[in-house]
Amino acid sequence: MAVGVLLLTHEGIGSAMFAVATRLMRQLPLKTAVFELAFDEDPETALPRASAAMRRVDDGDGVLVLTDLYGASPSNLAAELARLGTPARRVAGLSLPMLLRVMNYPEQALDAMPATAAAGARNGVLLDDA
Repeated sequence: MAVGVLLLTHEGIGSAMFAVATRLMRQLPLKTAVFELAFDEDPETALPRASAAMRRVDDGDGVLVLTDLYGASPSNLAAELARLGTPARRVAGLSLPMLLRVMNYPEQALDAMPATAAAGARNGVLLDDA
């Protein structure tokens, strides 16, 4: 078994990240789902559908929930999901380097994955004089 990954984002972001990661890696090594929250959607009414998306990727080792912006509706929805019983960890600030880093360590346990995701995001930022 392995940790599942849920990209819980504003509309358009998660699906784009998933598409690029899949194109680069051909096949993602971790079961991954995308749940995008429409800008005018009530997070409370979206909770059952988001929960179903999370359950689809959970094979028993828990779910890493990657969200785009801390404090925004998708991130708040991710926090609600974590309270429903499925072991989950939330990391905000989704970026392509973060997602790819997570996918390169599919053997990691859920408790180690947030640090791996954060390292991918940090190491993906490069200041260049060009």
